Amino acid sequence: MKRLAPLVLALCCAVLPPARAAEAKKTAPAGKTPGIELATMASQVTGIAISPMLGVSGVGAWQYFHAHTPEEKAALPWFAQLSFWLPALLLVGVCAGKDTIAAVAPPGWKKPLDIAETLENKVSGLVAAGAVVPSIVAVASKLITTTAGLDHAPAVVGGLGMIQLGAMDFSWLLTILMVPLSIAVFAVVWVVGHAINVLILLSPWGGLDTVLKAMRTSVLSLVAATAYIDPVVGATISAVIIVLAYFMAGWAFRLMVFGSVFTWDFFTFRASRFQLLADGNKLFTAREIAGAPMRTYGRLHQETDGKLLFKFRPWLVLPERTIEIPRDGLTVGKGLFFSEVLGFDQEADKNRTLLLLPPRYRGHEELFARTYHISGTCDVGLRKAWGWIREAFGFGVKKTAPAAA
Repeated sequence: MKRLAPLVLALCCAVLPPARAAEAKKTAPAGKTPGIELATMASQVTGIAISPMLGVSGVGAWQYFHAHTPEEKAALPWFAQLSFWLPALLLVGVCAGKDTIAAVAPPGWKKPLDIAETLENKVSGLVAAGAVVPSIVAVASKLITTTAGLDHAPAVVGGLGMIQLGAMDFSWLLTILMVPLSIAVFAVVWVVGHAINVLILLSPWGGLDTVLKAMRTSVLSLVAATAYIDPVVGATISAVIIVLAYFMAGWAFRLMVFGSVFTWDFFTFRASRFQLLADGNKLFTAREIAGAPMRTYGRLHQETDGKLLFKFRPWLVLPERTIEIPRDGLTVGKGLFFSEVLGFDQEADKNRTLLLLPPRYRGHEELFARTYHISGTCDVGLRKAWGWIREAFGFGVKKTAPAAA
C-alpha cells in the first residue's frame, strides 16, 4: 500500500483535474469548472509548501488584486490583506538580497541570518499548514461544489425529490475529505523544501547558498507560471513534484533533524553545559548500518556484555528499532566542529565513520570513549590537518629538557 501511495496521489492531482475539466467543457464552456478549481488548488498548495513565506504572500497578493470591490477585499482571508502580504514580500526580498551578495561576502558573516531564516521557514510552514492551506481548501471546495451544480441541484418530484436538494451545501463534506490530504501533501513537499535551508546552514561557501536558493525559487516560479498559463499543466507539474518529494521525504526529514540539532548545539555553545550520560547518549549514524539510514537520530546503549546497541524511532515517532554497532577497531575521532566514531571496515580494509557526535560532545570525547569502552581517540578532519601543520613547522612542540650530566 505504501508503494501505491505516489501513484494514487499522482492520479488524484494529475489525471482527475484534466478529466473533470474536459468533461465540464462540454456542458459549461464559459467560466471555471470543478477540474480547473481543483488544479488551481493543487498548484497553490504545492507552491506554498516549496517556500511558505513567498508562497503565502504570493497567493495573498494574487487574491487581493483579483478582488475588484472594497467589499470583496474586506472579505478576503488575513493572508490576502495588504497589511500582511506586502511586508512578507519585502522580507522575502531582503532574504534574496542576502543570498545574492553571499557569493562575494566573507564566509560565516550571514550564518546568524541563515539561522533566522530557517526559524522563519519552520514557523511559516506551521502557520501555512494549520491556517492557510485549510483556508484555501475550504474556498476551493465551495467553488468546486458551486461550479459542479451541487449547491443548486434541481428538486425532483417523487421519492427523495421532496427533499430540497437545491438548498443543501456539500462543500463542508468535500473540505473534510480534502483538508487532510492537502496537509499531507504540504508536509511532504515542505520537508524537502526546508532541507535546502538546512543545507545552506551547513554550507561553508556562500556561492552554494545562492545556487540552492535559486533552484528552489526556479521550481516555485515554474509551478506559478504554468498554473497561470494553464491550471491543468500546473497541476500536472505539481503532481510530479509531489511524487518526487514523497521519495525524498525520508532523506530530507533526517537532514532537517540533523541540521537542527547541529545548529542548536553549535550556536548555543551547548558543549559548555553538556553532561554525558552513563548510557543512552544521543547521536547520528554516519552511513547506513544494518537497515538504519544515514543521519538517523537515536541513542547509543551498552549491554553488560559490552555489545553496543543503537536504538532509534523512524520519523521519531514510529515503533523503536534496535541495531548492533560493530566494535571492530572503534575509535573516537575529535574534529574541529564536531566529532565522530570510526570503525574498521573489513571490506574496504580501512577505517570508516560509523557515528556522528553533535557539537555538544566537543571536549567530551575522552569521557565518551571511556564510557563506551572504546580504545582511544584521534584527530580527524581539519583538526588532524592543523595538527600536521603544527608538527611540520614546529608550532607548539615541547622541547625536551637536556639530560643532567
